[in-house]
Amino acid sequence: MNNIRTISVGLGDRAYDVVVGPGLIDTAGERIAPLLKRRRTAIVADANVAEHHGERLAAALEKADIAVDVILVPPGEESKSWEGLAQVSDQLLALNLDRGDVVIAFGGGVVGDLTGFAAAIYKRGIDFIQIPTTLLAQVDSSVGGKTAIDTPRGKNLIGAFHQPRLVLADLDVLATLPDREMACGYAEVIKYGLLGDFAFFEWLEANGPAVLAREPAALLHAVARSVQMKAEIVAEDEKEAGRRALLNLGHTFGHALEGEMGFGDALKHGEAVAIGMAQAFRFSARQGLCSAQDAARAEAAIAAVGLPVRPAQVRAEPFAADALLAHMGQDKKAEGGKLTFILARAIGDAVTAKGVDAAQIRDFLLTEGATP
Repeated sequence: MNNIRTISVGLGDRAYDVVVGPGLIDTAGERIAPLLKRRRTAIVADANVAEHHGERLAAALEKADIAVDVILVPPGEESKSWEGLAQVSDQLLALNLDRGDVVIAFGGGVVGDLTGFAAAIYKRGIDFIQIPTTLLAQVDSSVGGKTAIDTPRGKNLIGAFHQPRLVLADLDVLATLPDREMACGYAEVIKYGLLGDFAFFEWLEANGPAVLAREPAALLHAVARSVQMKAEIVAEDEKEAGRRALLNLGHTFGHALEGEMGFGDALKHGEAVAIGMAQAFRFSARQGLCSAQDAARAEAAIAAVGLPVRPAQVRAEPFAADALLAHMGQDKKAEGGKLTFILARAIGDAVTAKGVDAAQIRDFLLTEGATP
């Protein structure tokens, strides 16, 4: 079918497919059945997603004679916590799944990360399948095996690399996704253009509104190209020892803002990444790494779809530079007390910058409106 794209994540005997297109939930049973040792599974689902799409998924699995148990997770980043992990793990134990069974994550990035981490540690590891239901999860968190929970000390600091067996990115579910969540996902889409594909960035400049309007052909191309880029990077660098770190463009700045605002709905992850990417380009220009014209063009493309590009757009009270730096010090890319940032030489040409001077970042944050 020409409206279905299948992208392979090439990891040897752990390789898996990411299938992108409409109507995939309705064929989930026949796609998942070959991966099961017995016709039984547990679905860990976002409660809102289950309300909208749960019956479709359950019917598709039952049509393939797969018995289904459902574990509901409250919507929101707060579920991606020690408490959320304990609850999901306990319910999996109560179902008495064995190590030959498979768990399905059905929801956005929160449910995918939480379920994947629970699967990684359940009886020392059980397989799982991702059925991501937000644009952000479809193009980013569902692919690549990063699983984690948040703690009061920072985002995604406790987790494991645990690759899924299959990813089904059904574009139809995005019809019920709020516009704000679509925009958050778009931040991760444009990230791929900004970090490594200038032609894709140019395409997004022209077609971004069509993607956000869920125009089928534009949406399919945006998701499939994003997944293809991530799959290539993950296959080359699964554990983020090198090139995969480029996928964190905007995330060090963004995670610090999220940390200060409590990882809640006041500032969503995609919005934080949007600001962070704009800041990464502005800082790169300030350091003479990229041109001011590229920084302005990147910022304009992010802002054109309604995403924030400056901290003042998401909180009237200025952020404290030292508080933001404290969050950055907890960043997983930090090494030996030195800060690591993903910066840009140009649009489509990101680079990992290790040992960045905290004083330079502090000065930059002050120019961005932060207080000492």
